[in-house]
Amino acid sequence: MGMMEEVMSKANVLIEALPYIQKFKDKIVVVKYGGSAMLDERLQQDVIKDVALLKLVGMQPIIVHGGGKEISKWVGLLGKEPRFVQGLRVTDADTMEVAEMVLGKVNKRLVQMLEQIGVKAAGICGKDGGTLKCEKKYANGEDIGFVGNITGVDTNLIETLLVNDYIPVIAPIGMDEAFCSYNINADDAACAIATAMNAEKLAFLTDIEGVYRDFEDKSSLISVLTLAEADKLLASGVIGGGMLPKLQNCIDAVKDGVSRVHIMDGRIDHSLLLEFFTNKGIGTAIIGSENTLYENER
Repeated sequence: MGMMEEVMSKANVLIEALPYIQKFKDKIVVVKYGGSAMLDERLQQDVIKDVALLKLVGMQPIIVHGGGKEISKWVGLLGKEPRFVQGLRVTDADTMEVAEMVLGKVNKRLVQMLEQIGVKAAGICGKDGGTLKCEKKYANGEDIGFVGNITGVDTNLIETLLVNDYIPVIAPIGMDEAFCSYNINADDAACAIATAMNAEKLAFLTDIEGVYRDFEDKSSLISVLTLAEADKLLASGVIGGGMLPKLQNCIDAVKDGVSRVHIMDGRIDHSLLLEFFTNKGIGTAIIGSENTLYENER
């Protein structure tokens, strides 16, 4: 590609992004940040730049982050074996303490990176302003310790931050009625926050490319999935493992008013921008029905 073609291709990219920038101006987008994209320094920088760009073109991004792999590392350093039941971390008092410390560290690191780029960010957890209210969560009746099930979201503090031009960065820790601390699954927290904030988009950065009709067949990636199709896919039993609760979460979020949920591979450079600003996109978008397709998707 010659110099001129390269410059022209950049112009085309910007023009392709224009209708999306117009459509999502002032809209709330929630980014659930987790998986390998959190562990790799370069990918971390990419994600943070993407979120900063969303902010600078007029959207209102909110980051909800996990820190699972990092928590497991520190739990291991304490000489404890991380245990999971149905994908949920068994959280005793010691593990809860570690989780809160690690999530606090991750939270402030993300804030630091956003501030470094020149956008205002404020890190909170679900305890702040009583943002995430929860109760004890059981895994099929089994007591798994201080794991929280969200019972309510108070959006006051998040709205205050957005109005004052901050990107809220939220760690998934909440309190119950007795003000006990609970570790909350970050996917659950992202869905609950996106729903409560009536978000236009909820984007999951994960370690898979999206949703497949057949996981073994990489050509069966689904670009757009309506609620009816998603329900059918769940009922068919082809969705396995960790994807099952994630997909169920996404379906619930769309049913509860989030316009569109994206599942995408956070290991790909700038996956957020590719999914949000290009006609093709790269992951799977879950929408209410055919009526909510964008013009270029019809």
